[in-house]
Amino acid sequence: MSIKKTIVAGVGLSLMFSGAALGGGISEQAVIDAQERWGKGIVDIAALYANGGDYKARATDHIQKLYAYGDTDVMFKPTLAAEDQFRETFDEALRYFIGADGTEDSGFATKGWTQVRWENNGIYTGDKVAMAMGNYFFTDPDGKEVKVEYTFGYLKGADGNLKINLHHSSLPYSP
Repeated sequence: MSIKKTIVAGVGLSLMFSGAALGGGISEQAVIDAQERWGKGIVDIAALYANGGDYKARATDHIQKLYAYGDTDVMFKPTLAAEDQFRETFDEALRYFIGADGTEDSGFATKGWTQVRWENNGIYTGDKVAMAMGNYFFTDPDGKEVKVEYTFGYLKGADGNLKINLHHSSLPYSP
C-alpha cells in the first residue's frame, strides 16, 4: 500500500493526504504533526539566522524537543555530510544544523530555507514506534525547491510527543 502525503511547514501549513492510520498507539497524524514541527523548526532557525536572532538557542530547542538524544541512541545521517557521516551526539547534530568553523558543517538550517514540504511515500505506525519515508523539499530564499530523500524513525517521548531516533537523508542520485 502506498500512501502519498504532502506537508508544508513555513509561512502557512497545507496538508493533503489519503489513507488510514495503520496499527495502534502512535497515529499517522502524530507523525504528520512531528514532520510539521521539524519543518517549522528549520524555517525558524533560518529566519533567526538571517535576522541576527538567537538561532543557536532555537536550534538547541529544535534538537532537544524533536530528537531522542539523552533518551536513547539516535542514528542521524544528514544530507550534507561526507567526513563525519553520522551524528550520534546532540553536539554533532547541533554543529550540523548551525555550522562550525574548521568542519564540513556549514549550517544546514542557516541556509535561508523559507519552507519545508513533505511528500511521504509511506508511514508505518505501531504501538511504540513509527517510521516515514519519502521526499522533502526545502525552498530557498529565491523560491527554488531542493529535493531531498529521507527516512525518519520515531518513538514516543516521556512528554507524549514523537522524538526522532532515526534520521537519514540524502540528495537524489544524479547519473
